[in-house]
Amino acid sequence: MVVNQNKVVTIDYTLKDNDGQVLDQSQNGEFAYLHGASNIIPGLENALLDKKAGDTLSVTVPPEMGYGERNDTLSQVVPMDMFDSPDMVVVGQQFHAQGEDGHDIMITITEVNGNDVTIDGNHPLAGIELNFDVTIVEVRDATAEEASHGHVHQPGHAH
Repeated sequence: MVVNQNKVVTIDYTLKDNDGQVLDQSQNGEFAYLHGASNIIPGLENALLDKKAGDTLSVTVPPEMGYGERNDTLSQVVPMDMFDSPDMVVVGQQFHAQGEDGHDIMITITEVNGNDVTIDGNHPLAGIELNFDVTIVEVRDATAEEASHGHVHQPGHAH
């Protein structure tokens, strides 16, 4: 069976930046997604199309096919008093906020300098070329429920 629309694809992968630093990985068949449902970045999803279980591949994904280019307007300095618990404000902390378009976005605190807190609405991997080493573990048909919900249902997961 090959990877295409409405197939559940289980992969093992290692993600590295251009310096070879491991950014993320999933092994032992722990990561499964529904192909064609925008559950993974477009550059990786496109590369997996028409592959089959047992295939291995290395994929380089440019920012525009990954998490996008960095948008410097999404980074700003705000006063510490904007936070409910200033003593809990630390670099790396993430929280959800409403973007200008009304959708939730993930915000990361990137710097704390006295009363000034730098927050960034870019995805942490925005602007980075992504290098994946992937092994396709399994490809199966999605259930009708998975296809209608647009994601994989793990065993024992109730909806």
